[in-house]
Amino acid sequence: MTMMKLFIPLAASAFVFASCEQVQPVQDAAVEAERSLVEVESDTTELTRLEEEHQLFRAEYADSVNQGLIEEDKFTGSARRESKELIGAAEVAVNYGSPGKRGRVLWNGLVSYDQVWVSGSHWATAVSFTKDVMVSGTEVKAGTYAFFTIPGREKWTLILNENFDQHLAEDYDKNLDAVRVSVMAQELPNVVERLTYDVEKTGLGEGAISLKWDQVKVSMPFTVKE
Repeated sequence: MTMMKLFIPLAASAFVFASCEQVQPVQDAAVEAERSLVEVESDTTELTRLEEEHQLFRAEYADSVNQGLIEEDKFTGSARRESKELIGAAEVAVNYGSPGKRGRVLWNGLVSYDQVWVSGSHWATAVSFTKDVMVSGTEVKAGTYAFFTIPGREKWTLILNENFDQHLAEDYDKNLDAVRVSVMAQELPNVVERLTYDVEKTGLGEGAISLKWDQVKVSMPFTVKE
């Protein structure tokens, strides 16, 4: 069976990775990702469900679903994925759980309007900056933060919170918010089946953390401090 990269969350911000090379054409990778999904079910009985879902080969599976290379998303869990980009002198990373739409009504259905949402699954979505940044006029120090949102029909609130080491939003405390930003939701032309984050370059030393799912996209712009 194809060797896998592993992601297992610790009680704090440390992450443990074990990896090996996988080099094969895109189509073959999609087939292998789907095959591994089935094969591993009988080979991970000693792992917790959370540990199973944090195996990074699930991320390859999720990528294949979003690219349309796997027609039917059969995995009911959430792949653990990561987006990383160098913006100016800062490395910005988003580590998150990626649930699938799988035919469900998401907005004001699976995800309630006007309530704090983990914006991922299981452990809070973690955003890290290696340099200080400015978000909507507020200085955010280098470090790791939880990324929460409050979805709305047209307008969302995007939040960076100091307590990133928590399950879902169970221990969310507004008093620990580093910054809140109100943004308009964008409508996407095509459905994004698996929740996806991107760290996007938007200018010199400028970027945005974007969340895409179903046909909705929201973005938090930031500027890296000199």
